[in-house]
Amino acid sequence: MSLLAVTVIGHDRPGIIAETTAALARLGGNLEDSTMTILRGHFAMVLLVSADVRAGDVEAGLAVLTVDGTLKVTVREVPQEPDVAPTGATAYLLSVHGADRPGIVSAVTAVVASGGGNITDLSTRLTGELYVLLAEVDLPASADAAGLGARLARVADSLGVEVSLTPIDSDLM
Repeated sequence: MSLLAVTVIGHDRPGIIAETTAALARLGGNLEDSTMTILRGHFAMVLLVSADVRAGDVEAGLAVLTVDGTLKVTVREVPQEPDVAPTGATAYLLSVHGADRPGIVSAVTAVVASGGGNITDLSTRLTGELYVLLAEVDLPASADAAGLGARLARVADSLGVEVSLTPIDSDLM
């Protein structure tokens, strides 16, 4: 059994997810993990699929998606990672909003990384002049969340944006 990373990127239209997952099912692929979004009219999807077929066979099976030239599909084998034992990490929601400018994501994520935080999900959106970043961050039990919040506030102030770092209630996840 191989673990395959499947990416589908291109102009959005109805049915991409249905067509992709139907083709994968016909090949005996099992969808293990996925993320999908639309970015200003462009569709982006990454799937982790376990299958008893080679990456090239899966890519050939998905070629029908690329016929009109609006989508690009890639498939590559990725190593199986061992199951990770719970780390005692606490999940936080990081939110940033304010006037758009270059460097917001870089500056904020560098502070999170310097505090031992692992970003497990991140999305950004630009609406007019308002820039919004939302991220899920895992902090190890040994991390100083208050100190990280203070460092994030200083960076946010220098960028002219607002920031918050809030624990996520594990009952809601």
